[in-house]
Amino acid sequence: MTPETPKSSTMIEDPSDAARDAFAERVVVSYPADLSEWGRFQVEKPSFRAFLRKTRDTAEAGDIWEEFVGVGCCGNTLDVPLRVEAVEGGSRIVDDTEIEYDVRDACGIQGSWRVQSKGGPSHG
Repeated sequence: MTPETPKSSTMIEDPSDAARDAFAERVVVSYPADLSEWGRFQVEKPSFRAFLRKTRDTAEAGDIWEEFVGVGCCGNTLDVPLRVEAVEGGSRIVDDTEIEYDVRDACGIQGSWRVQSKGGPSHG
């Protein structure tokens, strides 16, 4: 390429591409206040945090992740709507990305967890 030849648009890096490729140092994810004690125990386990790091490529504030948490002995599944509240660093999730939890307003989540949470999912 000579000095007077313009750069190809494919050679110009878009700043948003660089941000997307940068590693997320920390991701804050919230779950609803009415998630049962059993449900909280499941999502806050180190193995579930590792699962999120392995199954999510990127995170941006406002993303909603519907995540399967488990099947109780009564055979019902519990899917929890996790919401990304904040991302520090870039958006790319890697093994070293710290996953932190916060609690947000209740959303009426129900999972029929009568065995795991005495009286139901909201009454643990």
